[in-house]
Amino acid sequence: MRKLKIILLLLVILGLVGAYVGWYKFFRDEGIPEWITKDPDMRFKYGSIGAEHEVGLPYWIWYVIPRVFGDKFPGPGGYTSLGIQWEEGQEIPIGFTKRVIGFARIGNTCSSCHVASWRAKPSDKPTFVIAGPNHTLNLETFFRLLVDVAKDPRFNSDVLMGEIRLVADLSWIDKLIYRYLLIPITKKRLIEREQQFAWIYRKDFPEWGRGRDDAMNLTKYFMIEEPMDNSTGPTDMPSIWNLQKYRPEKGHFMNLAGDSHDARSVIMDSALGLVGARPKSKTEFLGHIDWFEDYLGKYPPPKYPFPIDQAKATAGKLVFDQACASCHASERTGTRVPIAEVGTDRGRLDTWSKEAAIKANKVVREFGLERKGLVEEPLIGYVASFLDGIWLRAPYLHHGAVPTLRDLLEPVEKRPMSFFRGYTVYNPIKVGFVTTKQEADTIGLTDDREREQLREDVERIGTKFDVSQRASSNQGHTFGTELPDKDKDALMEYLKML
Repeated sequence: MRKLKIILLLLVILGLVGAYVGWYKFFRDEGIPEWITKDPDMRFKYGSIGAEHEVGLPYWIWYVIPRVFGDKFPGPGGYTSLGIQWEEGQEIPIGFTKRVIGFARIGNTCSSCHVASWRAKPSDKPTFVIAGPNHTLNLETFFRLLVDVAKDPRFNSDVLMGEIRLVADLSWIDKLIYRYLLIPITKKRLIEREQQFAWIYRKDFPEWGRGRDDAMNLTKYFMIEEPMDNSTGPTDMPSIWNLQKYRPEKGHFMNLAGDSHDARSVIMDSALGLVGARPKSKTEFLGHIDWFEDYLGKYPPPKYPFPIDQAKATAGKLVFDQACASCHASERTGTRVPIAEVGTDRGRLDTWSKEAAIKANKVVREFGLERKGLVEEPLIGYVASFLDGIWLRAPYLHHGAVPTLRDLLEPVEKRPMSFFRGYTVYNPIKVGFVTTKQEADTIGLTDDREREQLREDVERIGTKFDVSQRASSNQGHTFGTELPDKDKDALMEYLKML
């Protein structure tokens, strides 16, 4: 009997030790580091919203993917070749978060798509602007990359562990966990995404390119698990500063097509898209939503960083009041303009429906989350946007089919038929980013080396946008196109001040 008790005691001890090791290696949550939580801007750029639980990648797998699969990336630089932005001195890029939940995991945050960057010349370091549109991010290529590397024969424990050993001194138990659990499970889960991402492999759909996503199709195929249809409607990443300007009681709607009722709904739905499932902790998740709503509600738009001709801007205010204010500085601002009136490409409208909105709202309610939610009615057009920080929101129109403000003020037949998106050098003459080699000689660069660097980089780094492709038309929004050149110049000078 005594021997049996000893055996039982040993089994209990072993069970407790095993349970502790299992909890410690797979479930212990070390939370968000203080250097992130104490600084609101750092929290926005690197703070967790819970995405690591369900869709986070094990840190060391994420780390060695560019080392093993460099041939799968669009160019040198690993993740930065995808337009993912990386601040000097930081361990991970902007828009990524590292959190230990048993083991270190990498997840994404809202800042993946909502931190902008610009440079005055090619040799400058980028200036990062919180809450701006990340016009460099090649999100579609990133999605495909994760599936493609998982399908590659090199994605196996021998190859990945061989690379991990070169950069990390893992304990024997962590080596076993990576080899026999994390690598096989990660491979399986990434490959499972292929079916949901099937539409981004279609050759008859245009590439999203840098700075765009197909937001409502992502919602359809992931949140409500609709079967793939024949719609495509990539649009620009939006700016999300000063969200308190949207007032639902004044008839304002959120999102480019006015398909969401208010800022809280947009923030919550976007966060759910990153989390990829029902939040593990409703309390923690809603705490993040409250914080984002407050932070982004008050976050100011950026000031224009180049000189402004004040006299010309004053004259431009008069032009604006006559030609633009009726939509962009009036009771109509923030409300939907019928597609027949604005005349822009309708591809984005056709990716969503009343029925999809009803289903998505039902999913969120079943998560136990309350918000005003998505608008359960047909979409009729696009929202007349507020113009705060408009200088940094290039390219223009809802889907970025016009590269600069000056081009937007030209008749449709004079607008560029193709250009390159995603280069960060700014063109203060035309108000927008550099999109062609020819601009090396027109934006005020005085150094021959800078001009040559721009010519080399703009097409190498950028992705080509062709207005002849589906859902890519640059037609519509012809307001102001008949103004005299003098008035157009003055108007652009005023718009820099907004």
